[in-house]
Amino acid sequence: MSRCQGRISKAPTRLRCEVLSSICVHYLAHSVSLVLQETAGDALDSTLEMLQPLTCKPVVRCCFMPHKKKQEDLRQPLSPCGRLDGRRSGLRGQEGFWAHDADAAALDMDGDGLWLAPTVFTTTYSMSTTLQKRLCDEPPRPRKRQVPRAQTDIGTQKRCRKRWMRPSVLGIRQLPGTGKPFLSQCSLSTESETTVQETEEYHTIIKNTEQGKGPTDKHEFQAETRKLLDIVAKSLYSDKEVFIRELISNASDALERLRYLQLKGEIAGDEKTTLEIHIATDDVKKTFTIQDTGIGLTRNELIDNLGTIAKSGSKAFLEHLKEESAGDVGRTLIGQFGVGFYSTFMVGDTVEVYTRSYHANSPGLKWTSDGSGTYEVSEADGVQRGTKIVVHLKGDCYDFAKEDVISGVVKRYSNFVGVPIYLNGHRVNILQALWMTDPRDVTETMHEEFYRFIANAYDKPRYHFHYKTDAPLNIRALFYVPEYKPTLFDMSRETDSGLTLYSRRVMIMAKANNILPKWMRFIRGVVDSEDIPLNLSRELLQESALIRKLREVLTNRVLRFFADQAKKEPEKYMSFYDDYGLFFREGIVTTADQNQREAVAKLLRFESSKSSSGERISLDDYASRMKAGERNIYFLAAPSRHLAETSPYYEAFRKRDIEVLFLYEAYDELVLMNLAQYDRKNLRSIENELHDDKENTDTVDTSDLHSLSKEDAESLKDWLKGVLLNRVNNIKMTRRLESHPCVITVQEMGAARHFLRTTLADKSQEERLRLLQPTLELNPSHSLVKKLSKLKSSDPQLAEMLAQQLYENAMINAGLIEDARLGMERLHHLLDRALESVANK
Repeated sequence: MSRCQGRISKAPTRLRCEVLSSICVHYLAHSVSLVLQETAGDALDSTLEMLQPLTCKPVVRCCFMPHKKKQEDLRQPLSPCGRLDGRRSGLRGQEGFWAHDADAAALDMDGDGLWLAPTVFTTTYSMSTTLQKRLCDEPPRPRKRQVPRAQTDIGTQKRCRKRWMRPSVLGIRQLPGTGKPFLSQCSLSTESETTVQETEEYHTIIKNTEQGKGPTDKHEFQAETRKLLDIVAKSLYSDKEVFIRELISNASDALERLRYLQLKGEIAGDEKTTLEIHIATDDVKKTFTIQDTGIGLTRNELIDNLGTIAKSGSKAFLEHLKEESAGDVGRTLIGQFGVGFYSTFMVGDTVEVYTRSYHANSPGLKWTSDGSGTYEVSEADGVQRGTKIVVHLKGDCYDFAKEDVISGVVKRYSNFVGVPIYLNGHRVNILQALWMTDPRDVTETMHEEFYRFIANAYDKPRYHFHYKTDAPLNIRALFYVPEYKPTLFDMSRETDSGLTLYSRRVMIMAKANNILPKWMRFIRGVVDSEDIPLNLSRELLQESALIRKLREVLTNRVLRFFADQAKKEPEKYMSFYDDYGLFFREGIVTTADQNQREAVAKLLRFESSKSSSGERISLDDYASRMKAGERNIYFLAAPSRHLAETSPYYEAFRKRDIEVLFLYEAYDELVLMNLAQYDRKNLRSIENELHDDKENTDTVDTSDLHSLSKEDAESLKDWLKGVLLNRVNNIKMTRRLESHPCVITVQEMGAARHFLRTTLADKSQEERLRLLQPTLELNPSHSLVKKLSKLKSSDPQLAEMLAQQLYENAMINAGLIEDARLGMERLHHLLDRALESVANK
């Protein structure tokens, strides 16, 4: 040992190894034989004496695993960039540790070829500049065989302070050859900076002391029960992993029933133990174990509850509570159908149940079945109060003996169960069910952390809405709106809902698409309700009046929340509306109920002819400014405010001093057309209003000295019909225009535009015009119209080009021509003729 101590002290990196639990070292020659046990011995004392003087840093704290190798085969250049698995990765940031030649030699503690390899690092740490350069910047030496890997699992990675380090988390492991756990932690430190990670406390009640005794009673399931058992085990559940959720739910119910008895004072003294659920996995024996400290079962209860399928002990307990008028005690109980336990036969060949009732002097019992139709019951020793279930896994279900798999399932389904859940000695459900707490007790930081968990996001919530009610339904809901702007993927209606459905804190559906309307899919959050009707497997909602009522209540509350936010913080709401306003428009188009459509319409915002540029108003603001007796809300679709204000359609309304909403998005027009009414007022496009208004149309103002005469107007109309042919349905004069020479009117102009972009997109221009039947209205006082009337006699060719250009300009103003480039050639000819006339003069 002294020789070993001297060799380690000369190692360049000054490796020091500290064992973190009571162990002793026992050597078995020529085999992988380092056994770490709890009993102390001379080897432990000598090892600690050897390690005591090694106070130099950096320090490696590690557990060991022996390998019988030759010294020259185990040398490898030191780098944190590789892995201890027999391969050289050559990539930085991978977990692992490679030892220098001298270090590897030092690890041969007594020169007999028995090597001790350090495990991978586990905590946030830093290294000095010199050591960093030595570890990562030094060119790699020629490849040699590496130090063998220590036998330990690698858990969740944590971010390191240095970019070139990615440590791993080590948990409780069983020591080779002993089956007993030990606690290990690895870290690096320097003299200048040291980061210490506290090891999580290990706590478990699973002791494996249970043992059957005495005679065994063999029972058979009834014939119909046996068939039902086969259905439950093979057909009822869509995913095998839900058996974990069912067992945890059963354990939670047992604990809640015990809590109730404790509150009533029926359990006193030493029986008031901590209410917990413990899970253990054994990847060697391929078993899954779950144990609770709950109410336990007597022999009769064991036979009645486990020997009879679809008999729920929790449901019977609830009936008992109703008789006693126990108030809200039963709200925390989960079980309803009495089939959850039998889901274990989906994954297990054999299931063992050990239980002891809370009643004084109750014996321990063992229940065993392979799911084939029989079960055995006997007494057992070493059974703690509560229930323990051991599932011996089938060959295709061995993954459920892995800790990381079980951890993921527990966090997915049962992360918010109201009692602590321990997996292999460590607490796994550490998050609080915020939706069940008082909103006043939840801080912004708690909201941020919870939002990131349920939304799997990294941003902060823009809004959060906490809603609790007991009438007309029991609802506990917590909603969030993301800070980020939605992507095209989020816009797609194929995207699933961001809501998770819970019932009594147990996850039922990860993507609950029936709780809120499809257009509210941008909302993230949870909904918990005791009243929702579930199918037998508790995986699907049964469509019913209750679900429709739940959806109606939540939808109306969310809409009211956004309306309140728009009043309280208008600037913040407008930022939200710019990002998510498209979902509101979708809600109006896709919702059938008019009252709900109008509730959504309260959230819309538009610019107005009577508001300044950039200022947007609601439909309520518009209605509040309407004159007495007015029953219409007018709007105009245009790409920009400038085009809206210079539109010939708006020019006709400006004389009447009527406020007009400007819609800059093409789909806004479709939305208001679909809405049709708001607060018993009609929503009308001013383009349609011009078409339906017969006043001041097809007449000439004889008192206007700058206008065409009636005869000239009639002559011009007849001539234009011959030029435009079937491109117009009618030509008439109008006195509603001032600065524009002409305008096109079509019945239901907005619908016509939408029709052109969709159904008629592949039709020819002639077919489109035949279906549209546009009307051309001419301003007889405009200079272009008066000159056209003269040119039709003096220069028919130029007059024809001018007439076609005026018609096309009107169609472009109406938005009925998608591509204005079609008329460019004619426009060039027209300019050429105009310049030629100027040159001749």
